[in-house]
Amino acid sequence: MANPSSPETPLPVGKVSQLIGGWVDRLGAVWVEGQITQLSRRPGMQFLTLRDVEQDVSLGVTCFRSVIEPLADTLHEGSRVLVHAKPEWYTARGTLTLRATEIRLVGLGELLARLEQLKRRLGGEGLFAAEHKKPLPFLPHCVGLVTGRASAAERDVLEVARRRWPQVRFEVRNVLVQGPQAAGQVARAVRELDEHPEVDVIVVARGGGSVEDLLPFSDEELCRTVFAARTPVVSAIGHEPDQPLLDWVADLRAATPTDAAKRVVPDVGEEQARVRQLRDAARRLVADLVRREQSGLAGVRSRPVLAAPHRLLGEREQELTGLRDRARRTLGHRLDRAESDLGHTLARVVALSPAATLERGYAVLQQPDGRVVTDPAQLAEGAALHARVAGGGFEVRVDRLPTRD
Repeated sequence: MANPSSPETPLPVGKVSQLIGGWVDRLGAVWVEGQITQLSRRPGMQFLTLRDVEQDVSLGVTCFRSVIEPLADTLHEGSRVLVHAKPEWYTARGTLTLRATEIRLVGLGELLARLEQLKRRLGGEGLFAAEHKKPLPFLPHCVGLVTGRASAAERDVLEVARRRWPQVRFEVRNVLVQGPQAAGQVARAVRELDEHPEVDVIVVARGGGSVEDLLPFSDEELCRTVFAARTPVVSAIGHEPDQPLLDWVADLRAATPTDAAKRVVPDVGEEQARVRQLRDAARRLVADLVRREQSGLAGVRSRPVLAAPHRLLGEREQELTGLRDRARRTLGHRLDRAESDLGHTLARVVALSPAATLERGYAVLQQPDGRVVTDPAQLAEGAALHARVAGGGFEVRVDRLPTRD
């Protein structure tokens, strides 16, 4: 519908509201799914607010009492419903509402089927994979706690944790834990604690409840917020049978808030007892090792070679002395024999020497040129000779040669 306007010919507010009403009327009746956040029951017309389960968008709904009457005992704030309604635009007030002609509760089976579909989708993206799970610190100095205000879950976590380790500190964020706004508040609290520089681990805690009550903890935005957190997150939602999707995404699932406190904070008494046990075990191991080494050392020292080490030297000294004496005797005998042989040889040499012959009265005659006279034929009468006797030498002359026969 063309409605030309300009600064010179503007449309009145009423006209614009009428045009919007005409466009809205063209939409016709629609089926709408949402969660009831406000419910006002009056004798005549009934008023309620329907909120989107995933976005922060709400619409007002009106209907006659006869539409709600069949669900009067089961319909309450927080219920998931399907509404068949026609959008209506109130021209005078400029508001949009839905005029409902039928309201149906979303069944539990349908809710579970949708949760299972979301679970498969998130699991396929790897949000539940074990390799993405972050280990919890052994001794957190500061624990972030996201829970309902003055709830039993908050009391259980704080009391149990401080009883186990009195020095532990908490950063508590109280949020709604039920209803259409709960998921957004929990997600914001997790992001805030994740950015806190002193928080070492985050615990999201809530008591048990129905599947509908725990729906905020299966919210896709909350699951993705926990998966993206750098700080380890512990899910402590409901009791043991309850298992919203947050349990699958969190780094650790605790069965109850009390169990979460025990898993996050170590018990000082148990740790002291464990330290004593380890210390006693270490002391026993060291004592046993020292005893074994002492026993081995005593065994080694008891051996003859170490018990009396000088004995071996004494035995070697005696052996060395015997070998030395034998060597001396052998060398002495050899020297004695050599000396005797040398004496005999010397005696023979002396006996056979020319000097000894001269001592017996012999003489050696030598010609002037030094030749020894061995035959008279070598001489002539009147020849001068040198005579050598034992006492010395003298000159002689040949007076007469013997005749030859």
